[in-house]
Amino acid sequence: MSRLATGEEQPASYRNLFGSVEYRGVLAASALSWMGDYLCRAAVALLVFDHTGSALASAAAFAVGYLPWLIAGPVLAAVAERCRSRTVMISCDLVRATLIGLMALPGAPIPVLLLLLFVSGLLAPPFEAARSAQLPHILTGDRYALGLAFNNTISNICQVFGYAAGGAVAGYSPHAALLLNAGTFLGSAFLLRHYVRLRPATLAACRRTGLWRETWQGYSVVFGDPVMRAIALIVFTTVTFVVVPEGLAAAWASELNGDGGAQGLIMAANPLGVAIGGLLLSRLLSLRTRIRLIRSLALLAPLTLFPALFDPPLVGVLFLVTGSGIVMALLLPAAQALFRAVLPTEYRARAFGVMNSGVQVAQGAAILATGALTERFPTSTVVGAWCGAGVLLILLVAFQPLTLRARSAPTT
Repeated sequence: MSRLATGEEQPASYRNLFGSVEYRGVLAASALSWMGDYLCRAAVALLVFDHTGSALASAAAFAVGYLPWLIAGPVLAAVAERCRSRTVMISCDLVRATLIGLMALPGAPIPVLLLLLFVSGLLAPPFEAARSAQLPHILTGDRYALGLAFNNTISNICQVFGYAAGGAVAGYSPHAALLLNAGTFLGSAFLLRHYVRLRPATLAACRRTGLWRETWQGYSVVFGDPVMRAIALIVFTTVTFVVVPEGLAAAWASELNGDGGAQGLIMAANPLGVAIGGLLLSRLLSLRTRIRLIRSLALLAPLTLFPALFDPPLVGVLFLVTGSGIVMALLLPAAQALFRAVLPTEYRARAFGVMNSGVQVAQGAAILATGALTERFPTSTVVGAWCGAGVLLILLVAFQPLTLRARSAPTT
């Protein structure tokens, strides 16, 4: 039985965590890449809304960043597993810097911008898969769980600053926001090159069985195990509802008589909540306690957004969205730690690629669906009703077995 199940692990401290130069390098590089992503999303969403005046068009532009995960996410994650992680991450950063730099050129038509955004999004799955595969080599024992929680916090702090800065800068010049985005990817590549070791590929050449078969193994290892399958369903369902305010932020801010600054605040509220929860609450509740609360937290996440149905002012909207982020700060790291405890090491990149793809697809589909509804109904009504339906759905999917048990790798 794993140490997570028996509770024998010794809690790590932040001093243990930051004692690793490599971890600091990966974290800083990831933070720059994350911030660049959110700058770009805020800028493109506002740019499209200003040109079209359509909430659906703005939501669709925001959702384009999720589309590559649906089309090729797990396959690209499997490709990343065949290559050295540091090389994959640096290559992805350099190509994304070039593509976003092209988007920043003045006068580019909206369809061209969306195409470049989509191609840039194709680099996210291998980057995230390579980072997920590399982290367990850098952090061992309880440092890994603490690192996951801290990464989640920093990711959401980056969302706060990325969305807030993206909304503010894009309100002045979307093209300037895109140039900043390109610069963040260059900075990430520099940090990875100078502070992270070059390690062999996760999947050695002698163990390769073909790209499509390896991709399918990622799905079979996740959905063939009852614990991982339950975690996947809970995570996919939860993010389907809590992501909606971000995707509808431009239209929601407009209905509240706000500008790009209000849009940035709405987009930043959820990650701000995750950052608050990660820094303050995750250390007050043990990992075992948070794992026991996974079902309750999954139910609470959309429930915190249900009062949007009553059309609150901007301050109320920010309060609700921040609350949902605090809940997610407790839920996601606990789910990730439990997922890792039953995940065979040799399938790590592919399994996390499947999970990342599922999260991104769920978020993109939710944003598109609610964007279409917002064309006919007020945004607050759509968010409240959508999350009310989410509470009912989570009641159906969340109460599945989450007991740790030994498992063997799947045979294919």
